[in-house]
Amino acid sequence: MGRFIKAGRVVVMLQGRYAGKKAIVVKTFDDGSKARSFGHALVAGIDRAPLKVTRRMSKKKITKRTKVKPFVKYVNYNHIMPTRYNVPAEISPSTICTDQQMDTPDGRKEAKKFAKSLFQEKFQSPPADKSGRPSKDVLYMRKKLRF
Repeated sequence: MGRFIKAGRVVVMLQGRYAGKKAIVVKTFDDGSKARSFGHALVAGIDRAPLKVTRRMSKKKITKRTKVKPFVKYVNYNHIMPTRYNVPAEISPSTICTDQQMDTPDGRKEAKKFAKSLFQEKFQSPPADKSGRPSKDVLYMRKKLRF
């Protein structure tokens, strides 16, 4: 069976603090690593999704409602559920976070800041798909999971 959890795949977190939240796979470790001997992935996700914005709202209110709270962490494959969505190549998930950044608390902060800026930018003006419409994958990431 081929591996379908690859960089760029949108997944739903199933366990832990971020259960029910959506994330993007940044890097996969199918055979594990020295620190974690099980198959796992480095993910960057959205802890708090942006809220709905209407035309009547002021600029101040719009900026407040479009804020995103990100997270980055290593997750066991058993605790994530892949979806059918893949983020467009323009977002390039490998640039969001690196293994070296995950080693230090300051590096994690940097990775979160970069993820926040990237998510907010892409949510406000989603990249277009082949037909010219906004990408469904990015729109899916923007919505809060209802369950």
